[in-house]
Amino acid sequence: MDTADGALIERFLEMMAAERGAARNTLAAYRRDLDQASVQAKGRLARATPPVLRQIMADYRALAASTAARKLSALRQFFAFLLDEGERPDNPALDIARPATRRPLPRILTHADVEKLFRQAEREAKGETPPAAAVRLLLLLELLYGSGLRASELVSLPRRAIAGDRTFLIIRGKGEKERLAPLSERARGALDRWLPLLAEGSQWLFPSAKGHVSRVRLFQMLRALAGRAGLDPQAVSPHVLRHAFATHLLEGGADLRALQLMLGHADIATTEIYTHVDSRRLVELVNKRHPLAQMAVGEDVDLKPPTA
Repeated sequence: MDTADGALIERFLEMMAAERGAARNTLAAYRRDLDQASVQAKGRLARATPPVLRQIMADYRALAASTAARKLSALRQFFAFLLDEGERPDNPALDIARPATRRPLPRILTHADVEKLFRQAEREAKGETPPAAAVRLLLLLELLYGSGLRASELVSLPRRAIAGDRTFLIIRGKGEKERLAPLSERARGALDRWLPLLAEGSQWLFPSAKGHVSRVRLFQMLRALAGRAGLDPQAVSPHVLRHAFATHLLEGGADLRALQLMLGHADIATTEIYTHVDSRRLVELVNKRHPLAQMAVGEDVDLKPPTA
């Protein structure tokens, strides 16, 4: 890579971090993608023409469509930055067709599966002096399924994340953006049982010897719980429970915009993946609630709202 490419890529990444709050993993992915493209462009990426970029994208044909799309997104944003900075007069990446991607559908737990998980967790946390680990696991489960937190958000919750009235948690999500996540009555009950067991002065809500409980440990605990509950451990994970939270809320009639806020999605298109599970309810809703559903076949159509 020539010095010019390297310096411009660094400036682009600094802008993404400072102005757009891009997460560390996102910046690392952009760096890898742009460094690779620079090598393919023989160190002249910043001066690349559309034919050069098309050849670069052609080299990505063997990759998954989602990976190729991410690499094209990095190029488009990089050249948009160069255009804004006056480093070149155009964005050649805009002429490149985006690879067709199909967002994978999330794995789903049924209501019965979730009930089995909770019955087992509650059974293990029963009694006047239940094991602290069992009470902690029950609260973790309540927050994953009851509040829809990401695994990384959950394990890194500071003790101060609990709002004063305990109806919300203050979550610091992707891009260091804060949001409020609902805290159900069940979760508040589990929290009240956990706080007396928490070490005095602990910085974290779920501390461990090295700081806070890790994502890997959370994953292990959930799979072990699933096995004890008679479920396939391979079918249960923190992400699957987050999907269950979203799916079951939609089935219950939740608003998609509200769900977007609770999940912390920057783009509602990300939230819309959950609508696939709700197709039967939507058809039923149209059949029962639409004005035409109230009329017999052959009846005159009059869709005026009823007068008060």
